[in-house]
Amino acid sequence: MRALVLGGSVFVGKRLVRALLAQGAEVAVLNRGKTPTALPDGVEHLVADRTDTASMRSALGDRTWDAVFDVSGFVMAAGDSNIAELLDLFDGRVGDYVYVSSIMAYDQSLAGVFPWTEDLPSNPDGSGTYGGFKAVAEQAMLDRHTATGFPASVVRPAAIYGPDNNIFDMETPMFLRLLQHRPILLPHGGLVATSYGHVDDLCELMVAMVGQPPARGEVFNVTAEGLTSSRYVQELAAIVGADPDVVYVPDDVLASLARPVFGHLFGVRHHAIASIEKATSLLGFRPRYDFVDGHVETYAWFREQGWGDLSSALSDPVWGASWDFEAEAEVAGMLR
Repeated sequence: MRALVLGGSVFVGKRLVRALLAQGAEVAVLNRGKTPTALPDGVEHLVADRTDTASMRSALGDRTWDAVFDVSGFVMAAGDSNIAELLDLFDGRVGDYVYVSSIMAYDQSLAGVFPWTEDLPSNPDGSGTYGGFKAVAEQAMLDRHTATGFPASVVRPAAIYGPDNNIFDMETPMFLRLLQHRPILLPHGGLVATSYGHVDDLCELMVAMVGQPPARGEVFNVTAEGLTSSRYVQELAAIVGADPDVVYVPDDVLASLARPVFGHLFGVRHHAIASIEKATSLLGFRPRYDFVDGHVETYAWFREQGWGDLSSALSDPVWGASWDFEAEAEVAGMLR
């Protein structure tokens, strides 16, 4: 398989390149070359800005691909996009085009409706927002499929975790709170339910979708089981071997907080469980990792990084997500 990954520098893209190589694929990665990364031996690096059609045309030439995996759509969420021009570059030159979207592409007013299935309304907020852009990009690809047969398929992961995660307000700070005996703030009684899926399950499914006609022109939720935020803390505490110091944040206090003091997935806007029945029935998708096994592996990776004694917060230039343990301790003290 000749595969092109749009992105490929961090987390999903990085793990996807690894999954492709494991299948014996010939892999090229295209990105702006601005995020420091060491690509595996044998992986070709193409440098272009996907928002600049001329640079993309120069980098791609007239090459053809068995599969293109688009994992870099976030960079276009700042405003108007050139999705049609991007698809023009690949129309007729690719066997499959797999687009990584997000459950943020759903209409976010559906929070609290269970479960989320692919036929529910999409995010109407427009291309200036992350979820709105994902919905716009999805529709452009599906419309192109209808018009020309363009072999696009869309995956909508929920909360992705695992080794190399660069969203630093998920499992990494939770491992640290537990190891360092810090307070864990939970809003909404710890009842916000969210779907979690291992990054390698997502990547393995994307690779397996190539060459599958039932996937083309379709959108698929991809995740594993759902847990409440309270259960999330309990499961990770058992993995770490620590007693969690949970402090519940009453709803009437939330509006007075000047900054977030808990992971973004614990907020009410993420109160949603995604159904994977469609991916299971049409593609045979079954997650390889359950929540516990996946986080056991992720915790082992975390320890291998030497992060157990981290005293300063991590932040990624793409997402900017991080933590502030001092602010959390201040709120916990106030509530106690």
